Amino acid sequence: MRVSGVTVRRRIFIALLIGAVLFSLLIARLVYVQVWRGNWLSKNAQNLWSRDLPFGAKRGRIYDRNGELLAYNISVPTVMALPVQIKDPKGVAQKLAPILKESEQTIFNKIKVRQSKVFVPGGRKISQEQANQILALNLPGIELIEDSQRYYPRGAFASHILGFTGIDNQGLTGVERVYDQKLKGKPGSISYYTNAKGEMMPGLSEEFTPPTDGLDLHLTIDANIQAVIERELDQAMTVYQPEDALVVAVSPKTGEVLGMASRPDYDPERYKEYPIETINRNLPIWKTYEPGSTFKIITLAAALEDKKVNLDKDTFDDPGFIKVAGATLRCWKRGGHGHETFLQGVENSCNPGFVLMGQRVGKDRLFHYINQFGFGKKTGIDLMGEENGVLFPLKRVGPVELATTSFGQGVSVTPIQQVEAVAAAVNGGNLMKPYLAKSWSDPETGKTLSVNQPQLVRRVISPATSAEVRRTLESVVANGTGRPAYIDGYRVGGKTGTAQVVENGVYSKSKHIVSFIGIAPMDDPQIIVYTAINNPKGIQFGGVVAAPIVRNILESVLPYMKVPYRKSQMEKRYQYPDKKILQVPNLIGLKRNELVNNQYDFPLDYAGKGAKVLYQSPQPGTRVDEGTKIRVYLSDK
Repeated sequence: MRVSGVTVRRRIFIALLIGAVLFSLLIARLVYVQVWRGNWLSKNAQNLWSRDLPFGAKRGRIYDRNGELLAYNISVPTVMALPVQIKDPKGVAQKLAPILKESEQTIFNKIKVRQSKVFVPGGRKISQEQANQILALNLPGIELIEDSQRYYPRGAFASHILGFTGIDNQGLTGVERVYDQKLKGKPGSISYYTNAKGEMMPGLSEEFTPPTDGLDLHLTIDANIQAVIERELDQAMTVYQPEDALVVAVSPKTGEVLGMASRPDYDPERYKEYPIETINRNLPIWKTYEPGSTFKIITLAAALEDKKVNLDKDTFDDPGFIKVAGATLRCWKRGGHGHETFLQGVENSCNPGFVLMGQRVGKDRLFHYINQFGFGKKTGIDLMGEENGVLFPLKRVGPVELATTSFGQGVSVTPIQQVEAVAAAVNGGNLMKPYLAKSWSDPETGKTLSVNQPQLVRRVISPATSAEVRRTLESVVANGTGRPAYIDGYRVGGKTGTAQVVENGVYSKSKHIVSFIGIAPMDDPQIIVYTAINNPKGIQFGGVVAAPIVRNILESVLPYMKVPYRKSQMEKRYQYPDKKILQVPNLIGLKRNELVNNQYDFPLDYAGKGAKVLYQSPQPGTRVDEGTKIRVYLSDK
């Protein structure tokens, strides 16, 4: 059948129309691809061609308050594989395995994957010797990149404060974790372009994106004070062999932590070798226990603030116990202390005296002060793992609970709570928030970027009450149970503590936590030191075990802190076997026979063969313990 011309023309028109539409769609698609999606497609194409080698940022350094380095980074090599460039994965794995001390199969499984780059198992942060061995192999697709590793120059020093980092330099514990975001910085990279075979494309240069290093952290910790603390803790662990021990030192006016340590501790560079409990339990903020008599400072402050007691005029009788609601609560001294003023009751750490104080204050007011001093809640220190402590719910506090709380039994606190509460009691009445991060600085210029300021939580007691607390605690050290902490020339105050350990819901008859909290100088407190020793072997009294530890720390750090000697110090009440403190006489110029004929309270040690004293040690006027040997140097000149 013959087709008409009209039909032919119609068909041609339709074909042209369809062609025009298809061509228009093609043009539109090209415009969309080239113009609208061009940048996106180009970027993604480059991503398919590009290969990035990471270039790690340097983690910020950590300093003490005086600029001593406590943690920093060292450069180490890391092995990276580019799988598309590896022609013989099995052969490569076989050569790398003995160097990296990994199985061939593990390495093979990792480097055979179709990825642009992978870390070789066992190849993170290797030694330079291993790196040299790998370089000598000249393996295609195996690259050595610069990596960084955290280094702690003093080993286990301040380990629970500093913490440690993981394989990717991420903070895992301590301030390393708390301030990880500021410390870790932002990594950079080296980018280059390859074809489908992984070969570098000619004519295209590498691109370097520099890393942004982390900020440097300056702590409130003083490395010298920290070293003294750790020295005394190590000595205590050797002498008393306790289950654990801790020391905390703070600035009472600011809340800055000057030193903090516990035993057992660990080396952050070898943390995998230690029990997880040792790593995770930072005892000064984690450990909760009944504080014993150090808690009596809170009862004392409450009674003084509410004017419920006159320490010098009010008196009571201590037969060795006090009866409360049918319960007999005993004093630590069998037979009691007899008739005494409340000041003497504090000096003697007399339980019945503090029960009477607590009764005068009343449960509502006493627990008001306990809460105001910060017990029962976290202090907010910038470390992870802090505990709350435990207090009696007020509705469950009866006469016996009020009485036991008054002398530190039946409540559970953390050491950092105890320290900050006592700081508030002696610093004028201000509860401060403890903190470790003092400031941040630029890692390149060293310029200080920000400084953390002391934070006042609340005012708890008046300055007048605080002054009376200081007087009383100084008297405890001069005249009472804290005498072993007495330091000639410094006004030291403090309080002993001996608390029974609770085991399976009952008080152990043989295990105690002994503690002492010391403050100096009492007319202008600069430092508070608290120590707690858990179940020491032998005598278990805070005044015998813990007080000498605090005295040793204060004797070392007060001169270092340039705290001047005080002339208005309370005189120590001597009791056997205390040694008196005497002034060394001037022997220089005396003849030998004059030394023999005179009676001195010091044994003499002679050096030289002359007839007259030319020099002596200790020097004249020095104050030393009775019985200290004086060495005299004789000469005829």
